[in-house]
Amino acid sequence: MPPDREQAVPSLRLISDRGGTGVLDERVTLVNIAFRMLGSAHDAEDVVQEAYARWFALSDEARREIRSPAAWLVRVTCRICLDQLGSARARRERYVGDWLPEPLPDEARWTSAGKSRPGDPAEQVSLDDSVSMGVLVMLESVTAAERVAFVMHDVFDLPHTEIAEIVGRSPAACRQLAASARRRLRSDRRRAVTAHQHRGIVSAFRIACEHGDFDGLISLLDPEVRVRADGGGKARAALRPILGAEKTARYFLGLFHKRFAQEIVEENVSGCPGLVGYADGEVHAVMAIAVRNGRITDIWRIVNPDKLHAWNGPRQDRRAAGRR
Repeated sequence: MPPDREQAVPSLRLISDRGGTGVLDERVTLVNIAFRMLGSAHDAEDVVQEAYARWFALSDEARREIRSPAAWLVRVTCRICLDQLGSARARRERYVGDWLPEPLPDEARWTSAGKSRPGDPAEQVSLDDSVSMGVLVMLESVTAAERVAFVMHDVFDLPHTEIAEIVGRSPAACRQLAASARRRLRSDRRRAVTAHQHRGIVSAFRIACEHGDFDGLISLLDPEVRVRADGGGKARAALRPILGAEKTARYFLGLFHKRFAQEIVEENVSGCPGLVGYADGEVHAVMAIAVRNGRITDIWRIVNPDKLHAWNGPRQDRRAAGRR
């Protein structure tokens, strides 16, 4: 966390002496919401900081009139995200190459076992599922209002009546917004494999790449597989998607032949089995991999160092210590 944010949190805690007790306990939930809206941990932290700043700017009397500070903070966080989504799309049009959501290591702050809900499991999106690269990439293709409605209703169980206050639509319209986003996700979820199968295919992919097994790679790849890479102009990466099994196999055989990392490790990436490249003790490449009907359909390769901070630092120190 940058120094300015570390310094900001203690100053916010002073508000507890003026009737703000408990509101800082909502921070993790708010960051989780904002990340699923924006696909960036950095932006999510900024949004939550702004939401708290607005809360602390209220007078004591105004705060006392708010029945649920937690609900107020959720609404404000969502509204800030709604504004951010519009400007973010404009910024991403100027981004060098493909913009991809930030990949996450397995950390408790982003996920939760949560409670099960009745209905078809293929229609449901859990808190864990909602940080997967596939879901976050899908959310990039919907409107800002659809994203807010889908995330807040399908992931966080917020009623459509409350979502309506956030997006400025009727509850019926919000129901339609969430349904529109849900339809985009439905077909992929029905073709998904189990976590065990997913891990096995990722492992076979790594081994085939390391052994230079072109035919083995082809057998693991969907004929219409797509590879997207995010270097952000700060690391070498393909500027356009790579389409098709043969091109994808040649691309990764070339990468592994050049030894783009000293060590390639199978690790969970955003909650799903993926691959992580290490060099000189640090993560410098993360690959999220989608598997449908037993074959790899999408690979997202993130090498922009700005999006890999969560993979290095204290977490990396712990991993290195565990291997000694």
